Amino acid sequence: MINGVVTASRDAVVRVTVRGPSGGAQRIRAVIDTGYNGWLSLPAELISRLVLPWLQIGFATLADGSETAFNIYEGLVLWDRRPRRIPVDESECTPLVGMSLLEGYELKMQVCRAGKVTIKALGRRRRT
Repeated sequence: MINGVVTASRDAVVRVTVRGPSGGAQRIRAVIDTGYNGWLSLPAELISRLVLPWLQIGFATLADGSETAFNIYEGLVLWDRRPRRIPVDESECTPLVGMSLLEGYELKMQVCRAGKVTIKALGRRRRT
């Protein structure tokens, strides 16, 4: 299970550890963004510090309808105490956890100042 908190500005925040290929690691605060369908976004400075390997260029349509291109890197995150190799989108904003990283999990939030945020793996259902 992953625990976090709702901030005074109503952001649901969790801590995530990101590792680079050389073994360097950084524990970050990331905002959960259910409107972001990617995995994780990080600023260029942090991607550079962790020496994340470049994968490809990605494209996104922004809320105003315009398109933008961005770099995608490969990162290793500790998610629910397990290492996961995931795509990391470069974005000059607060680090974001997207819906792809949340897939297979239940997200609960108490939307009030200092409210609890819990992310719990969904159990496998038995077929009858």
